[in-house]
Amino acid sequence: MFTSVAGRSVIVTGGTKGIGKGIAKVFKAAGAKVLIVGRDEETARAAAEELGVSHLAADVSRPDDCVRIARTAVQRHGGVDVLCANAGIFPDKRLTDMVEADIDHVLAVNVKGTMLCVQACLAPLQASGRGRVILTSSITGPVTGYPGWSHYGASKAAQLGFMRSAAMELAPKGITVNAVLPGNILTESLVEHGDEYLRGMEAAIPLRRLGTVEDIGNACLFLATEEAAYITGHALVVDGGQILPESQESLSVM
Repeated sequence: MFTSVAGRSVIVTGGTKGIGKGIAKVFKAAGAKVLIVGRDEETARAAAEELGVSHLAADVSRPDDCVRIARTAVQRHGGVDVLCANAGIFPDKRLTDMVEADIDHVLAVNVKGTMLCVQACLAPLQASGRGRVILTSSITGPVTGYPGWSHYGASKAAQLGFMRSAAMELAPKGITVNAVLPGNILTESLVEHGDEYLRGMEAAIPLRRLGTVEDIGNACLFLATEEAAYITGHALVVDGGQILPESQESLSVM
């Protein structure tokens, strides 16, 4: 039995849809006080009403917005115990077509946004006495690659570089910093590609299914527990074994 996180203040950036919404759902079900953050007010409000959580419209690439996120969590929920820095974008563009603005946009949200949110939440996380920072990285970049996502992959690898140094800096403050690396997760954006596309993705995974947003939420929940208090600077792959096969052929002989 893990220690309950009931009553703890949890921020989930990018929590209005996809993986972030799944993370928020898991923490809410565990009794946490959850603040979800997204750039669009209407989408954030609808998600908050569905989940029964609090919401805030903000852009993590803006320093002032990140300060506002932390301040809002403190005002509404009494502090910040857990920061799930999940906000991220993944536009598809090949290197031959990519321009500087494309690179800047991805890095601003995925890397700078992560760093700014952590920085803004430092004081309440330390005051918590059990502060947890949980980053949503990806297998794409740190472990694998995919055509069209070179800027995205670079940003996700950069998050892990940040995680390791931040974990060392924040350890004396009693704050742990870890990351989850999702594989192929069934989200709204994947469903739009159709059943044939989804079946093909499932066939590449040893567990023969796509991950759910709750699978990622449960990993984050574990990293937020007292039982995970001695884990920091760690990247947890949650992919159904996707990165294990040495070739597509190896899956056919299972």
